Amino acid sequence: MRRLLIVCLGLFAATATAVADPVGHAQFTPAQRADLTRVNTYLNSIRTMTGGFSQIDPNGDVDIGTFAIAKPGKMRFEYKPPTPTLLVSDGKHVAVQNSRLKTLDIYSLSDTPLDLILGDKIDLLNDHSITGVEHTQDALVVHARSRGSNNQGNIALVFALPNLELRQWTVVDNQGLQTTVALRDVMIGADVSHVSFALPPKYPSQH
Repeated sequence: MRRLLIVCLGLFAATATAVADPVGHAQFTPAQRADLTRVNTYLNSIRTMTGGFSQIDPNGDVDIGTFAIAKPGKMRFEYKPPTPTLLVSDGKHVAVQNSRLKTLDIYSLSDTPLDLILGDKIDLLNDHSITGVEHTQDALVVHARSRGSNNQGNIALVFALPNLELRQWTVVDNQGLQTTVALRDVMIGADVSHVSFALPPKYPSQH
């Protein structure tokens, strides 16, 4: 369950070309700063986003589901059966529900790295979790480290080029295990019911 939270909230490594300074902040080239500015503009233009996703875990197992995002701070990742997981953020808290085990775990939104995607105003140039930027053949990749003291993993956000579009993110945890989430059928600006972001009630056994 902890891995599912990290993967989905990390919305989104180690091969970045930026050089870290002595206090751990990345120093970017002019080209990298231009790339981050472009990503800022793209992410800040998104207010709602919906679509489907596929998640590949370290064992190669694949889970699929649907997602909805409404900024600031709201999201819903619903896994299709047989995966019993639902992740919901209402803007203040994040809930991870397991319908099979009948459990509901709730975290403070401020303790997650959601601002990388769901912040009201994203500023990657001044975000000290960003460690680098690189170009592949057809994508722009933004690398970041975990902000949480309990998770020392890394994350890579992949944006398709030439039209900048968020396509996937890969999380590498502190054990070196890699999980990738790929987005599909993405719609930006779609109408999203805010009822979707209501936290599910706790199970009677948890009261």
